[in-house]
Amino acid sequence: MNAAAFRADAIRARLGNVEILHAISLTIAAGRWTSIVGPNGAGKSTLVKVLAGLLPHTGEVALLGVPLHKLSGRERARQMAWLGQNEASADDLTVFDVAMLGRLPHQAWLAAPSAADHQAVEQALRATQAWDWRERALGQLSGGERQRVLLARALAVQAQVLLMDEPLANLDAPHQADWLAIVRDLVAQGKTVVSVLHEVSMALQADEMVVMEKGRVTHQGASSDARTHQALVAAFEGRISILPLSNQWVALPKL
Repeated sequence: MNAAAFRADAIRARLGNVEILHAISLTIAAGRWTSIVGPNGAGKSTLVKVLAGLLPHTGEVALLGVPLHKLSGRERARQMAWLGQNEASADDLTVFDVAMLGRLPHQAWLAAPSAADHQAVEQALRATQAWDWRERALGQLSGGERQRVLLARALAVQAQVLLMDEPLANLDAPHQADWLAIVRDLVAQGKTVVSVLHEVSMALQADEMVVMEKGRVTHQGASSDARTHQALVAAFEGRISILPLSNQWVALPKL
């Protein structure tokens, strides 16, 4: 059985005066790809931000067996990379410099990037097919191109765990397929990927799935399991169907 990348115990989180997460407890296996899915307002993004240590909460979250609050910011940033929705970065920075930001947790204060840093950034930019733009300013890129650069920044960390909130935003179908290949390669290397996806058919390609409704986890299991499919259909109030197609599962709207 896989060790735990995350253990969450009785997690509650609020936005303003509204409680968004209601005493969630779950374990996410290491070395696997887990997708978090559910309808709008289910609390998916809030949960993944809590796991990343980005939102205040009650209860406890442990990363690779260590409570988050016991990890320094640098230790956490080395072990866990983050790609969020609408990530901001200075538009006048070059693509290469944006990706190099992912190496900051590995660098001494004010130290110049090392050869290993440069190698990690080149590898990440090539993986996302952004290497040819390395000297362009981020502000000159389209939304999809920008998203690929921000993914490269996360990959450049070379963390053991990668958390992504809506990573397919602005990506066309071929680059969504490239993203899927990157995720599968990371898992093959023994790394952990946790993603929040609106694209349910893509989420069904994950090893494990966490289904959420109204701030609660209603099911967790293998993405190929019939019980997972039933929970997924229920979460979307029966408005989708899960069907087999070309040796994989896809979600289609029920008209």
